Amino acid sequence: MNSSTLNGSANTGKVTSIRGSVVDVRFDDRLPAINTLLLTGHEQEIKIEVYAQLNAHHVRGISLTPTQGLARGMNVTSTGKELAVPVGKNILGRMFDVFGNTIDHQGPLSDVTWKSIHRSPPSLSERATKSEVFLTGIKAIDVLIPLERGGKAGLFGGAGVGKTVLLTEMIHNMVGHEKGISMFCGIGERCREGHELYHDMKDADVLKDMVLIFGQMNEPPGARFRVGHAALTMAEYFRDEEHRDVLLLIDNIFRFIQAGMEVSGLMGQMPSRLGYQPTLETELSKLEERIANTEAGAITSIQAVYVPADDLTDPAAVHTFSHLSATIVLSREKASEGLYPAIDLLASNSKMATPGIIGNRHYEMAQEIRKTLAHYEELKDIIAMLGLEQLSPADHLIVNRARRLERFLTQPFYATEKFSDFKGKVVSLQDALDGCERILSDEFEDVPESAFYMIGNIEEALKKNSDKKQAAKEKLKKKTASPVEA
Repeated sequence: MNSSTLNGSANTGKVTSIRGSVVDVRFDDRLPAINTLLLTGHEQEIKIEVYAQLNAHHVRGISLTPTQGLARGMNVTSTGKELAVPVGKNILGRMFDVFGNTIDHQGPLSDVTWKSIHRSPPSLSERATKSEVFLTGIKAIDVLIPLERGGKAGLFGGAGVGKTVLLTEMIHNMVGHEKGISMFCGIGERCREGHELYHDMKDADVLKDMVLIFGQMNEPPGARFRVGHAALTMAEYFRDEEHRDVLLLIDNIFRFIQAGMEVSGLMGQMPSRLGYQPTLETELSKLEERIANTEAGAITSIQAVYVPADDLTDPAAVHTFSHLSATIVLSREKASEGLYPAIDLLASNSKMATPGIIGNRHYEMAQEIRKTLAHYEELKDIIAMLGLEQLSPADHLIVNRARRLERFLTQPFYATEKFSDFKGKVVSLQDALDGCERILSDEFEDVPESAFYMIGNIEEALKKNSDKKQAAKEKLKKKTASPVEA
């Protein structure tokens, strides 16, 4: 917040109590409104947001910065304004904190406007009603869990199953997509991830169409709770003023709920089920409803959702489900088998997967894939107990199809090139559907299933298989030509 924010009629109060991040302030007149930003400390470096008006003279606020050095009796200045962030073309390629300060050591911003982070969602009359598919270039998602343009998709999974990697890959694939903007919002995640993401995007030359904003896990709960609203204010500028499509990636929406839970606890509110705040649904709705498709443009959001103890019945996961148009569930079992992206295709679903939106051919193929994978899931117990040999010929065919489909729906990512030896691939929906169709029609019965692992389109499986055969022939040739060594 710059000094110009302080207007001439600045109102001054005094700190009466401090309990961690909760600060009570007394004002003799003109009590500040809720969400007003207060400044205190020796250099006005401590920023407090008014959370409640206790009586005619006292307000209770949550500090957005550490409160070290704060003492009772200190002067507090009311800015008379809400927390604001910069918007404009010049924020592209930059990295911010919740206050709109740049944190990328690239010098100050110029020619930007400051807007309050507290804004209302677009009204129903402003929203677009047509449903369009948002293509990602990732086979498993485009074929079975199509995303909605202007919709919200959730990536559900426990720790270490690949949520951040999948988000990073989507940023890569969106470069140049309908001249869109990518906006990355890190809520309560590791500082290391933000640092790596910034440098990866810089190396890939996609930073010029991106904005990054972070409220990391070492920051107070007040800052983590507001960084999502700050990101949406920036995204809304590009949608409403520039009429551009925005891809908003949030990592991690659970940390937003968790920050709200900490703030609620600090304010002394009685927790509800499993320790969550009683206002969980309202707080989440205020954030989620601002993500919308309007006549001006669309904000399409993909949100990572950490699932505590892999329990999808946790209130945080349940409340998030209700806002989403697509649910992508990441499975620890798939990750342990090396099937990346580790998406549980049967547990994941999308409201877009209807014949009226994606067309009959795509819909019927998705249903056939699901049916094949579900049948294979049922047969797994029999295979574990009795072995593959005991299956009927029809079941044998289904297992072969399902195992080839599972491997074909894996994909090498640009984001993981340096860790794996696989070059990243973007696959068109047409290529993905053709590949699935040919596998389902048993065209590749004689091709080993390993040939389908980590490829782009289906032709690569045939090439991989022929290369393997050629290598085996040459090895055999060498063996028979040279005498056996002692």
